[in-house]
This record gives sequence, C-alpha cells and structure tokens, in this order.
Amino acid sequence: MPRMTAARAAVEILKREGITNAFGVPGAAINPFYAALKAAGGIDHTLARHVEGASHMAEGYTRTNPGNIGVCIGTSGPAGTDMITGLYSATGDSIPILCITGQAPTAVIQKEDFQAVDIASIAKPVAKAATTVMEAAQVPGVFQQAFHLMRSGRPGPVLIDLPIDVQLTEIDFDPDLYEPLPAFKPAATRAQIEKAITLLNESERPLIVAGGGIINADASDLLLEFAELTGTPVIPTLMGWGIVPDDHELNAGMVGLQTSHRYGNANFLESDFVLGIGNRWANRHTGKLDLYTQGRKFVHVDIEPTQIGKIFAPDYGIASDAKAALELFVEVAKELKAAGKLPDRSDWAASTQERKAQLQRRTHFDNIPMKPQRVYEEMNKAFGPETRYVTTIGLSQIAGAQMLHVYKPRHWINCGQAGPLGWTIPAALGVAKADPETPVVALSGDYDFQFMIEELAVGAQHKIPYVHVLVNNAYLGLIRQAQRNLDINFQVNLEFENINSPELGVYGVDHVKVAEGLGCKAIRVTDPNELGAALEEAKKLAAEHRVPVVVEAILERITNISMAAAEIDKVNEWEEVATEPGHAPTAIKPLKV
Repeated sequence: MPRMTAARAAVEILKREGITNAFGVPGAAINPFYAALKAAGGIDHTLARHVEGASHMAEGYTRTNPGNIGVCIGTSGPAGTDMITGLYSATGDSIPILCITGQAPTAVIQKEDFQAVDIASIAKPVAKAATTVMEAAQVPGVFQQAFHLMRSGRPGPVLIDLPIDVQLTEIDFDPDLYEPLPAFKPAATRAQIEKAITLLNESERPLIVAGGGIINADASDLLLEFAELTGTPVIPTLMGWGIVPDDHELNAGMVGLQTSHRYGNANFLESDFVLGIGNRWANRHTGKLDLYTQGRKFVHVDIEPTQIGKIFAPDYGIASDAKAALELFVEVAKELKAAGKLPDRSDWAASTQERKAQLQRRTHFDNIPMKPQRVYEEMNKAFGPETRYVTTIGLSQIAGAQMLHVYKPRHWINCGQAGPLGWTIPAALGVAKADPETPVVALSGDYDFQFMIEELAVGAQHKIPYVHVLVNNAYLGLIRQAQRNLDINFQVNLEFENINSPELGVYGVDHVKVAEGLGCKAIRVTDPNELGAALEEAKKLAAEHRVPVVVEAILERITNISMAAAEIDKVNEWEEVATEPGHAPTAIKPLKV
C-alpha cells in the first residue's frame, strides 16, 4: 500500500471527487496542506485577500454550474472564524462548499495555543458537518464522508479542521483505489405524484412556485416541460429566477414583499392552487401567511422532509429531490395529455400575461443625479440573455430583481437567505472563475461594495474579468428606508467631503481611485444618458485587460424602492408607475394601457 502524508491523501481525494479549483489564504497551520496541493498539482488555487472572501468565492463557484463544489482553504484560528459567514450563507441557500482549516497540534488544542480555537463547535450550527480530525488515519474517511454529505439530501457545506501534526503524519493510502460514496436523495413515488396532479387538475387557476431546489437538482428543463404540458403558469422565487425565461408565456412574474413584480403579486392573488417545488416559503416571498394562503390549496415538494410544514401546513407534502419528482410529474402529465385528461389552462395563462403587460414599473427617468431605475433600464439594453448577474442584498438588489431580466437558470446568482454585505465582489470572482466564457455582471450598492473591496485585487492578480455595476447614493439605502417606520434617519449616512476628491461633493469614497489602486479599471457616470456608452466601454476594457471593471453610477441621495411591510397586496409604489410605453422601454412586454 502506498504511503503518503494525510495532507497529500486529502488532496488526492479532492481531485478524485472532481475538484479542479480552490480558493484560500495559506498560513502556518495549513502550510503542509498547501505543500501537498503544490506537489500533487491538478488543482488551480486562487489567492484571496480575506478568508471570508475566499468562502464567498467558493460559493460563487458552486452556484455557477451543476455538480460544482467550491473549496475554501485557510489556516487556524481567525481563518476559520472568517469562514463562518460563508458557511451560513451556503447553508441558508443549500449550497455545497468544503471549508478546510488548519489547526494547532493535537497536543495543545485545549491549551490556549496560538490561534487554536474550537472551530468545529463554532461551525456546527451553520454546516451539515464540522469535524476536527484527531487521527491521521481518519482523514480519507472524513473527506469521503464530507462529499457524501454535501451531495446527499438537502445540499450544504461541510468544514474539516486538520491539526498540523495530523496533516504531516504518514498513512497508508492508495488514491487509485479511492471511490466516492454514492449520494442519497429521496425520490417521490408515482402514487404521490398522481395525488399531486389530481389536486392540480381540480383547480381552476393553478400556479407553480419554482424554487432554487430545482436549479440545485439541475431540473429546470423538466419543470418547464411540465409547465408547458399542463399549461400552468410559473412563479419563480428569487433563488429560482431563470428556471423559466422571463419572456416565456408561462412566466407569471415573481411574488413577494421586495423582489417581486407588480404583475407577479397580482397573478398570485388570483390563483386558487399552488404547487411549490424546491422552495422554502421564505418570509419575504410570502409576507403575512394568512393573506398568502387564503383561498388556495398547496402542495409542497422538497428534498428535506422537515421543510414540509415548517412555515405552514400544505394540503399535501412530498419529500423528494426536485429532479426525481419532476421526472414523474412529466411522465404522468404526458400520459394524461395523451388521454385528453388535462384541463385547458389557456385562458388562465393568457390572463397572467395580460397583467404582465398592464402592471409595470417606470424605469425611464432623465434626472441628474440619476434615479436608480434608469440604471437597470440601461443594463437591460447593454447585457444580453447570456449574462450571469451576481448580487446579494440592499436596494440595489431589490430594484435589480424588479427590473432586470433573466432567461436561464444560474444566471441570477444571489445570496438569498443570509444576505451578507460584501458578498458580491468575491462571489462574482468565483462565478467568473467557474465560467470564464460567459459574461458576468455584478450589482452592488456602495456599502456592499466597500465591505470586501480588497477582493478586486484578486481579479487583477489572477486575470478574472467581469463588469461591476456600482450604484452610489452614499447611504445605507435599504436600512434608511426601513428606518422610516421608526421615524429616524440614524447612522445610515455614508456621506463626507473627500479632501482628495473634492469633485465628488458629499459622495465620500472615491471608488474609481480605489478600484484603480487595486489594479482594476473604473468609470464614473453622472448623466443617465451616458450610462449606456459606459457599460459598453466597460465590456471592452474587461475583455482587453482581463480585470474587473467598475461602472459607478452616481444616484440621487434618497430613493425609495417599491416594497411592502407585511402583505403582498400592499406594496408601496413610491415612484410613478408606468402609464405609457416610453416609461418602461425595456419591459418584457410592451405596456398595455
């Protein structure tokens, strides 16, 4: 039996589990693993500037393509604690990433040694598993189990903590004999699917709520096929956006308090039956449950059995992987269609498209400083259906979800449940690393952008180009809007007069200088009529220099984006809605007055 260090065995297992890329920051306690990484070859490593950034790069990498698992590596102590936000984010959105940390020697772990912390205990609440490996012979099994767990059931992240002496210990291990463990995924039975379709067929105005679990299962084509077979309109969740193209005649719009369409909420409120697949019934999607559930029946299909009934009790629940369930949904629907036993839903589907044409938000404003709505209009013009958008949270993300267009799964890459500021830059780098051939466009407000701005240097160093649209109003915009309910405007101003850039007025941080100082390109735009040209120039600069390119749009200081406090029928439209076609020139459908 070949002998090698446990660290080398771990690297060999990564390669045999399909890992070709990793993100991280080396340090003394993880250096043996890095030595094995270098000696083994075959895994491309991207050096981050912050370990939290590396964890979000790993997330972006996973979210880009089916089967991807991002790997994040860091040393002992603060590197592991820096990963916690990435683990939380990945857990919330059912994203498998593997975090590997170094650790102090086993003999001193409990003796307050330098940078020795019980990272496994800290990480367990936000990971599927977190283990400090105390015996070198266990390393292969722990890594094998980690990949099995990440892929089985509801996907999620795992942390493995490796004491430095464990990494350096030689063990018997033959990489050529290694085999990954098969993943377990629950699968619906035909009888369960027949019951669900019976309930669907008994309804008059059904909808499918398509969640991120469908994308995780790589089952978007099956969902679209089932919707077309049955003529059922689809409401994508924020995490499921792109499963059905925005311009498809069965796309009924998004629903919710924030990232929703006017027509999406209106269509949902007209429904009498909802089939949810791979979704969580997240509170910003549902709002108050009494209104959301009133007058309609629900069937819920989810890979995690305990998710069914967690938010409210459906009329029928099925624990199943989305792909396994949808294969049966399509099979049964085809049989019923051939037998002429599927109801005609054409009038109901057409009514959802009527609302899509009638209920639109205005995007065209010529104001200086710019209104944010105009930025998304220009983005729609500049970036085509192949674009992958990356964003996290804030008014920029909410407005983007209301006004941008997405046509393919995994082309809206959004940290949904956790929403950590700073996520966007590193996640965009992970996405661009995973798919360098597809245009990547990130979207941030100024505060999200500033949280992990140092990661731009990673894109410059490693030649990872993408375009970053930065909307700057020198405010914590979403928090300022939320503070209105408390009649305060407190500690949310980012404004100051920058003594080195007086031309900015009160907009404070000179993002152009910072981006350029980090090795990137940047363009500042103050006139909305110049924004389109700036976006086109950014695409050219990214292609030419192979670095991130920032396009900063200087916005009006105070803007309120459409949203509701609690109920999806009470969305506050702060701006004038579209009343003539010129108000929303990039809307999916021409405005019908």
